[in-house]
Amino acid sequence: MPKPYASAVLPVSADRVWEAIRDFGSIADWHPGIASAELKGGAGDQVGAVRRLTGPGGELFVERLLILDDTARSYTYEILESPFPVRAYEATMRVTPVTDTGYAFAEWTATYDADAEDEARLTKTFSRGIFATGLSALRDRFS
Repeated sequence: MPKPYASAVLPVSADRVWEAIRDFGSIADWHPGIASAELKGGAGDQVGAVRRLTGPGGELFVERLLILDDTARSYTYEILESPFPVRAYEATMRVTPVTDTGYAFAEWTATYDADAEDEARLTKTFSRGIFATGLSALRDRFS
């Protein structure tokens, strides 16, 4: 099972980063690859909430919040619909403190199933095109 991953150190406290990303429906506020986000089926901090995301080219993504953990500063979600040929996709964003600097360490990871011939391309797209791009935008936001 592929495991795309990206991480970044952000020049602000973990609590401030968590405050910015905690609302599951707020991703369009900080991720440059999301043109719009609409929340359905609950508030942005309610497990079971569904977000409908539109990409810059009109692509539609539908994702459901599975876990929200304020103590661990993390949330896990699944893809319900997307243009990507994936099955059983689950991703987690997590923010922890870097104790010697007071900065935040943010990481975004996923697991999914796909046809073998699609795995390398999809893993690169998730790791670099989605996760790293979003984390870089967060770093820029707090710089």
